[in-house]
Amino acid sequence: MDFTVALAQIKPKLGCVTDNCAVVEAAVARGIDEKADLILFPELALTGYFLKDLVPEVALAVGSPEICRLRELSRKISIGVGFVEVTADYRFFNSAVYLEAGEIKHLHRKVYLPTYGLFDEQRYMARGEQFRAFDTRFGRMGMLICEDMWHLSAPYILAMDGATTLLCLSSSPGRGITEEEKLGSTIAWQKLTSTTAMFLNSRVLYCNRAGYEDGVNFWGGSEAVAPSGAVIERGRVLEEDFFTAKMEEGELRRERIFSPMMRDESLSVTLKELRRIDRERER
Repeated sequence: MDFTVALAQIKPKLGCVTDNCAVVEAAVARGIDEKADLILFPELALTGYFLKDLVPEVALAVGSPEICRLRELSRKISIGVGFVEVTADYRFFNSAVYLEAGEIKHLHRKVYLPTYGLFDEQRYMARGEQFRAFDTRFGRMGMLICEDMWHLSAPYILAMDGATTLLCLSSSPGRGITEEEKLGSTIAWQKLTSTTAMFLNSRVLYCNRAGYEDGVNFWGGSEAVAPSGAVIERGRVLEEDFFTAKMEEGELRRERIFSPMMRDESLSVTLKELRRIDRERER
């Protein structure tokens, strides 16, 4: 079915869950006013990114009042949002939750925690262990959190699990300046979202945060990308933004007929060769 997505390119305050929840709720209200069907927020939208030792202080259980409040709001608009999750055994995850019709439809825990350059997530967070597609009123979707998207197997698994829309929540800092005086991270992400959409015949909805945190600038540039790899709408770079994009079912149908990559993909060949590689590595 056709649906309208709102991408809320906010700038969370580091460690300020109450303030960030207020920002998220205001954006949800705006999404409802603008008749969006789904609203997507960045990675760790409820907490900020460079948390370090603050992780246990800002972590929320899935049954917390903050998540329950968003569950109620999801009766009017579907919501994808990132937060720090704490489990009953006191593990902490960089998580994203998809809320719809007052229910938690899906919880994704970030699998690939970067530990290079500016990043040190694995020191403070536990790793997720799975990628699973899930059913929504807009069709089957999959969730990724930032670094997950850079590992080709992650979106591939979701697409093979039937996802036709990939939601990527991100907190990507601006890094590197090209000869054209553009941010290298901007160019890299735009290539990645377009290529992923094209080769998996899937929509990609990418929401990146904005603002400064601990001296680091997050570049924004959120995108709604069609299954052809063409950009439908794109947010401003280096500042907050809020925009909507219409996702048309006919566009997905046409692309899957014209370029049937997923129809022709052989899961059995992929599994056979991966098992062979795994056996050879164990020798």
